Amino acid sequence: MDGFDALTLARMQFAFTVSAHIIFPSFTIGLASYLAVLNGLRLWTGREVFLDIFNYWKKIFAVVFGMGVVSGIVMSYQFGTNWSVFSDKVGPVIGPLMGYEVLSAFFLEAGFLGVMLFGRTRVGPTLHFLATLMVALGTFMSAFWILAVNSWMQTPAGHGMNEVGQFIVLDWWAVIFNPSFPYRLVHMVLAAYLTTAFVVGGVGALHLLRDRANPAARIMFSMAMWMAAIVAPLQILAGDQHGLNTLTHQPAKIAAIEGHFETVSAAPLILFGIPDAANSRIDYRVEVPYLGSLILTHTLDGTIRGLDTWPAEDRPPVGIIFWSFRVMVGIGMLMLSIGMWSLWLRWRGALYDTPWMHRAAVLMGPAGFAAVLAGWITTEVGRQPWTVYGLLRTADSVSPIDAAAVGASLIAFIVVYFALFGSGTFYVLRLMNKPPEHDEPGLPHDEPIRAAGIVPAPAMPSLPAQGDAS
Repeated sequence: MDGFDALTLARMQFAFTVSAHIIFPSFTIGLASYLAVLNGLRLWTGREVFLDIFNYWKKIFAVVFGMGVVSGIVMSYQFGTNWSVFSDKVGPVIGPLMGYEVLSAFFLEAGFLGVMLFGRTRVGPTLHFLATLMVALGTFMSAFWILAVNSWMQTPAGHGMNEVGQFIVLDWWAVIFNPSFPYRLVHMVLAAYLTTAFVVGGVGALHLLRDRANPAARIMFSMAMWMAAIVAPLQILAGDQHGLNTLTHQPAKIAAIEGHFETVSAAPLILFGIPDAANSRIDYRVEVPYLGSLILTHTLDGTIRGLDTWPAEDRPPVGIIFWSFRVMVGIGMLMLSIGMWSLWLRWRGALYDTPWMHRAAVLMGPAGFAAVLAGWITTEVGRQPWTVYGLLRTADSVSPIDAAAVGASLIAFIVVYFALFGSGTFYVLRLMNKPPEHDEPGLPHDEPIRAAGIVPAPAMPSLPAQGDAS
């Protein structure tokens, strides 16, 4: 890695670790809510099949939740090692927000997670349902606080500067509910629900291909397709509103996403092409006339500002976000198509009897993760060259650290992550490959879990009775 400087390596390291981490919460946010719904349906209907599905996904949730916690802790250390200048300057603003995430969301999740996983027979169905709701609420609150932090970095508000150049809070409400936060929160939570829906739908479809009569697989697939049919259109609407908000507050990002190097009226929508930033053009472009202006300004002759109106050093990288955005939107269109197809098959009474639908659902199982990663790349790379948009540059945020040290830790992260999370992912896939069964076993809870290990302590010799001469 001799060809990279410390800034580039630090960015690569954070990109790698955050990409590995975001996969897990994007699944657990939706899966926790799904478990709460299953638990509620079991209480409401009394049908044991909902408890079977709950126990099936509960084991998967436990593993994924654990991997999410471990991968999230790593990123917080990088603020001190690789981004100490950033931490010093923005700590008074984002430090408390991240602390609130731990004190509220993580404590809520951790406090009720054990009850949800092991406590059904101990606390009873009603309190167990309440514990599951608290875990689901905790995952949502975690997303709330983390997205408040990220949104403030994208659209900073409610802050001032002190005498040593640190950002300080003038209005906490303005900091938390900054201009992009509501749009970003809705977009991310809906993305998490869609991600979970297609994982659940893919697993259900896999087992329907093997046994079309499996009642748990039928319910899993049906619920997932309802979610896809309802949430996919909502996500497209939320994405449109988020895009309009970004046009207002981060127009350079929109210009790069759309591939407009020059200001243009009656702008076309460029579907595909090869960005050539050096010559400020899109080669081999395929476009739809007027549609770009219609989407972004809701008029056919609206004007879209081009990248040439910003200095070269203030422009985001075009090639990366031009394609990452199209990957995200393309996957979203496929999700919408699957949802609409499921409605048509449901109307015809063939939802469980169409193998081609089930094969498509299996292939789309991991699609949500790809869409989340593509969306996250669009958001974060599109913010460059700033860490706090328009106020603090990425180049001015990095620690005074040697490139070799960052490169060595990056290599270590890559090796450890692929070994650790690769093993965890393999185990989760094995759990998913097993079909849901009647009386699906949950996690073992017939004895207390020993903190010191699972091996019983050695037998101790009995003490002599009091008064025994021996």
